[in-house]
Amino acid sequence: MKRLFGWRRVREPGWLAVSLQPGALNFAHGVSEPGRKSAILSWGTRPLEDSPKDFERVTKELGVERYQCLTVLPSTDYQLLLVDAPNVPAAELKAAVRWRLKDMLDYPVDDATIDVLDIPVPAAGARGHSMYAVAARNDVIQSTIERFTAAAAPLSVIDIGETAQRNIAALFEPPERAVGMLYLFPRQALLTINFRGELHLARRIDAGGEQLAAAPAQRDEALSRILLELQRSLDHLDRQFPFLAMAKLLLAPEPRESGLAAHLAANLGLPVERAELRDVMEFPDGPAPEGEAAWRLFHVFGAALRNEAKTP
Repeated sequence: MKRLFGWRRVREPGWLAVSLQPGALNFAHGVSEPGRKSAILSWGTRPLEDSPKDFERVTKELGVERYQCLTVLPSTDYQLLLVDAPNVPAAELKAAVRWRLKDMLDYPVDDATIDVLDIPVPAAGARGHSMYAVAARNDVIQSTIERFTAAAAPLSVIDIGETAQRNIAALFEPPERAVGMLYLFPRQALLTINFRGELHLARRIDAGGEQLAAAPAQRDEALSRILLELQRSLDHLDRQFPFLAMAKLLLAPEPRESGLAAHLAANLGLPVERAELRDVMEFPDGPAPEGEAAWRLFHVFGAALRNEAKTP
């Protein structure tokens, strides 16, 4: 997908991605060009008060006027829904998907901003065609745009975590093999599965870093839940996309050691590796971030590595 809820202004090469968190703004400036190793040219976290003036101050310090800017929506601000792809001309696609979402949202579909993310299938022998629909309330999108506009920050794209994670996972793909990527939020995990640089599966699991750092009984329950949901996801993938051959599961950086990598490696039946960002990205401004910093900035890194030529 070329952009979500997006429009474009041509500025410096690459993207400046920002993510607004409670009390902080995470950012990364990335460049992804065909035939060259992806690069994160600058990155970091700035303290941020919950006020338009402070947001304007931080964006001015970052010099946002020099960049194409994007932001990543919090997962609570949108839904990613799997739908059957309508058999309609491209110009009518979003309208047809909107009609299919009318009974899937817990608010009127007329109050939603809709975008779509296609799931590629082989031209021959495809039994059906699905796609992901991204739905966010109009007021969420409008308030995001207004916040950047008030700070004179040139917002071009509003993105989501699933596609940001896809961008990083794609850098680890062996030729003609699919890879999974698992990222731990505090209270949930995000699984994505890529093939040929495209997202084929995305789902959230109701167990995360907080449960893995809890007392032994809760930790063991979280390990078992994550393992079970991964196994179910891989079974679903095998049924829906039998042409995909999984190479491995990548575990995104964690803020602290949880034991999850060892547990999955021993029980999943698929190679499990830690995703070492320095193996697939250049960090010319300093050593590649690791541990908590890599975990905190992971999705802004992925969002900043948009490759406009790759996805329709």
